[in-house]
Amino acid sequence: MENTNSSRWPLLLLATALVAVLTYLNWPQEQNKLSRSARVTSVVTAPVLMADFSDEFEALGTTRANEQVILTAQYTDIVESIHFNDGDQVKRGQVLVELSKDEEEARIAELQANLDIAQAQLKRFEELVNRGVSSVSQRDEQRAKTKALKAQLKSATAVLDNLTIKAPFDGQLGFRQVSTGALVSNGDKITSLDDISLIKVDFSIPERFINTIEVGQSIRARNVAFNDTLFVGKVTSISPRVDATTRTVQVRAEIPNDNGKLRPGMLMSIILQRDVEKLLQIPESAVIPFEETHFVFVAKDGVAKRMNIEIGRRKPGTVEVIGGLQEGEQVVIEGALKLRDGAAIKTQLDAES
Repeated sequence: MENTNSSRWPLLLLATALVAVLTYLNWPQEQNKLSRSARVTSVVTAPVLMADFSDEFEALGTTRANEQVILTAQYTDIVESIHFNDGDQVKRGQVLVELSKDEEEARIAELQANLDIAQAQLKRFEELVNRGVSSVSQRDEQRAKTKALKAQLKSATAVLDNLTIKAPFDGQLGFRQVSTGALVSNGDKITSLDDISLIKVDFSIPERFINTIEVGQSIRARNVAFNDTLFVGKVTSISPRVDATTRTVQVRAEIPNDNGKLRPGMLMSIILQRDVEKLLQIPESAVIPFEETHFVFVAKDGVAKRMNIEIGRRKPGTVEVIGGLQEGEQVVIEGALKLRDGAAIKTQLDAES
C-alpha cells in the first residue's frame, strides 16, 4: 500500500506544475483583455454643420498693373536734366525728364515776333479796307499769312512741351534708362511707369463653366511669395469670345493692392467661387473610406458609434454629407483609426470648429 501511494506522488507533482504553468501563461492574456476593455481612447470631435458650401473652380492667372506705360523720347535731342530716381512714386503731371529746348525756344520767339508784325499789318489793311483805300484781296492775303504763323507757333509750342516728359498718371517708376547729356532718339526708352494700386489678373476657364460665372463674382488668390496672405477681388469682365483651340474663355478680375505686395507679372493661384448653397457638411478628416463605402465615428454618451454615410461634393478640408448624419452630431476627426464600434472614448471639441 505504501508503495502505491509513493508511486502517485510524482504524478501529482507533475500535474500541479502543469496547472501552474498554464495559469502563468494565460494570466497576461486575461489581464490584457481586461485592460483593453477598460481602455478609454482620447479623440477630437467636430459638429456636423449646416453651412454655406461653395462650388469652387481653380485656375492660374497672371497679374497686370492697373495702368502701365513705357515712357519714351518723341524727338531726337540731348537730355538736359533728370528729375527722378529708380522706383520713385510720382504724381500725374510731375516733370521727369527735360530735353534741350534752346532751338525750339528760339524758333518760338522768332514765330511770335513774325506773328506780331503780321497781326499789326492785318490791322492796318482792315482799316484801309474800311476807308476804301486798300483792296479786299490784300487784306485776305494778310489774314491768311497771319493764320499760317499762328499754326506754326502752335506746332512749335507743342514740340517744346513734348521736350518735357511728364508722368501721365500716378504710379511707381521703373529703372532709369538714360543719363544727363545723353543723345536720345525718337522711341528710345526712358523708364516705365506702373499704377499698382489696383492689380488686374487674367485667367482662363473651360467653356463648360461659362454659365456659372458672371461679372461681380468674388475670387480669392494666392502667390508663392505670400503663402500666408489671401488676396480677395472680384470678376470685372469676361471675354465675349471662346478660344477655338483651347476651348477656354478669358476672364479678368481686379484685386485691391493698397499694401503694394502684388507686382505685375506674378503667377496667381485663383479660386473662383461659383455656386453657394447651404448644405450639411463635415471635416474631411472624419471620413474613413472602406471599399466602395464611407463611414464615420459619431461620439455619443462616451461611446464611439460607427455610422455609414453617403457623401457628395468635396472641397479642401470639407465634405458634403448627403445621408447618414444629422446636424449637430459630433463626429471624430482625430483618433478615429484607433476606434472600433462601441469603444469608450473621451472627447474634446476641435478648436477650429
